[in-house]
Amino acid sequence: MSFVEIRDLVESDLNKVMEIENLCFVAPWKLEDIQRELNGNQFATLLVATINNEVVGYIDYWITFDSATICQIAVHPNYQRQAIGSKLLEEVLKDCYAKKVLTITLEVRESNSKGINFYTKHGFNQFLVKLNYYSNGENAIYMMRGVK
Repeated sequence: MSFVEIRDLVESDLNKVMEIENLCFVAPWKLEDIQRELNGNQFATLLVATINNEVVGYIDYWITFDSATICQIAVHPNYQRQAIGSKLLEEVLKDCYAKKVLTITLEVRESNSKGINFYTKHGFNQFLVKLNYYSNGENAIYMMRGVK
């Protein structure tokens, strides 16, 4: 595998992030949503994973006091199953540990078994089901893990 670099997301990454977003999600965010996270949300941190300066994945998470929430994580389909998502998540865990965050939470579509397996592998536990959470009526699995 090529060397993966994790760095802060910048404006010039947005086109590639949107491509990944549209390839990976049932209901992708719009460009304005990601721009708002990047420029208008004081709690949000956005990171990208790059290989040879090409953006191949990203993560958006919020830290509020002693908890964090993963809002989005995606890796371009051509680069999945190469531990890039794991590297992004490891960066979040390091940041959360440094900032004394106690727990990290997220929601994942009930039908997204690949995502649920990924999060379970990384220490997240299913906490509860949020009924009709998504716009299409699908339930969300609410998952949580401690920061160690």
